Amino acid sequence: MAIKAVHTLAWLSIESCVVYLLITGLARRTDKRAGVAAAVVTAETLVFAGNGFRCPLTGLAKRYGAESGSVTDIYLPRWFAHNLPAIHTPLLVLMAYLHLKNLRRGRATGF
Repeated sequence: MAIKAVHTLAWLSIESCVVYLLITGLARRTDKRAGVAAAVVTAETLVFAGNGFRCPLTGLAKRYGAESGSVTDIYLPRWFAHNLPAIHTPLLVLMAYLHLKNLRRGRATGF
């Protein structure tokens, strides 16, 4: 239960960065906060990819008795948890496109 709670808090913080990046990208605003949010999202993506596209907490959850080994089953709807990579891939591409466009157009502020 503790592993799932920690994972849920981590997921919520990363998702808040995703939402921030989408909002600021659409608002044509790229700033230091967007850079920090992008670093968080990039780090999470690299950790996920580096772990064979599995949550690194899966093994830990299995070791401590989770039936499926998934740390998202209890706190997220099963279909949503299962499809997170498919949902996030287009969002990551969109966020990168919007912020790179802002940087090229000189709409970056606070750097």
